[in-house]
Amino acid sequence: MIRATRVLGQHRWTEAPADTVVLDFDNRHRRRMAMAGTRGFEFLLDLENAVALRGGDALVLDDGRLIEVAAAPEPLVEIRGSDPHHLIRVAWHLGNRHLPTQIVGKGLRIRRDHVIEAMVKGLGARVIEIEAPFDPEGGAYAGGDHGHAHDDHAHDHHAGHDHSHDQGHHHHDHDEHGAHEHDHGHSHAHDHK
Repeated sequence: MIRATRVLGQHRWTEAPADTVVLDFDNRHRRRMAMAGTRGFEFLLDLENAVALRGGDALVLDDGRLIEVAAAPEPLVEIRGSDPHHLIRVAWHLGNRHLPTQIVGKGLRIRRDHVIEAMVKGLGARVIEIEAPFDPEGGAYAGGDHGHAHDDHAHDHHAGHDHSHDQGHHHHDHDEHGAHEHDHGHSHAHDHK
């Protein structure tokens, strides 16, 4: 099976693609996976490292042909603030929870999550349910043009990141409430109210 071994960044290519793969956000972060294009062309994605593909990227096949990457529409919410300062405040709360977030026009987009949506509404923002491609920011720890590795863990911990979260939250000693250990060499206390 022919392999795709390289990625050309968003719209940094001009040749007509041999086919297009339409992938949701989770399936755009892969290293090795059999794929089929919208016109039926089958190939093996075989990258040296897992890469966060973005809509508009192209996969380069062994023979030089290109496969366009398109971001599939997903169930999202678009968050609107009363003004730019309000939206920045909401964005801070999303970032504090390590949520993949896409910045668009006058709003933010996240995957649908009723708990986060309730929090955002509690902050006074408007939440609009939409179906759209999800192409979140790569983040401060992103490598190169294509973002960073994602896993199924709810938090993305990095060496040197301050996890004190002392932004107006009520804290207790770890012994008082159910602190849980992560295999990251530290623990967090959470107030589950």
